[in-house]
Amino acid sequence: MDKLTVFSGNAHPQLAKAICKYLKIKLSDALVDKFSEGEIRVKINENVRGKDVFIIQPTCPPPNDNLMELLIMIDALKRSSAQRITAVIPYFGYARQDRKDQPRVPITAKLVANLLTVAGSSRILTMDLHAGQIQGFFDIPVDHLFAVGVFADYLLPLKSKDTVVVSPDVGGIKMARAYAKRLLASLAIIDKRRESPDKTEVMHILGDVAGKDAIIVDDLIATGSSLIEAVEA
Repeated sequence: MDKLTVFSGNAHPQLAKAICKYLKIKLSDALVDKFSEGEIRVKINENVRGKDVFIIQPTCPPPNDNLMELLIMIDALKRSSAQRITAVIPYFGYARQDRKDQPRVPITAKLVANLLTVAGSSRILTMDLHAGQIQGFFDIPVDHLFAVGVFADYLLPLKSKDTVVVSPDVGGIKMARAYAKRLLASLAIIDKRRESPDKTEVMHILGDVAGKDAIIVDDLIATGSSLIEAVEA
């Protein structure tokens, strides 16, 4: 523990403080703000030479700022001679485009993986990736954790006899099934059609949701409102 240090960007400092409290260590000191023109400014305010460093920084909205903070912090720590740098990214942004499904589009998940690796990360720790294959985009070790155990423990006392777990699409069936198994609940699947990058239309609901308490399991909260409307209808 003497060599363990934890830093945080501005994405979720409360989470970093809670982790440090649990580990009974102090949150390490770093300046992470912006220059007058908006560029990210980082300065590590303590010695990290030979240390095992963890950076708590989800790339949730605003994703560009949070990702750049993370990359610059990694670079600063690498140049400060940290022994190992683990990027802890509970929410891995830019994961939607994990394959080339149209002409002339990028694979941004691979690009972000390359950026994190080149910046100097030794290891990545993330949760509930949008697509499991993103682990293979990295040339460094990736610890892919799942939140189902924590959420199931919270939801189990709250669930009713008529609880159904709803998968927002075919790709989410595996995750939804894991929740349904833990909660001893039934399973339903939404068949949707994407009309644009930001808009989807629900075509069918496979499974019985009428009169039941629905738990929608999704990794992208921005899609939740239209799905909730469809389930309620």
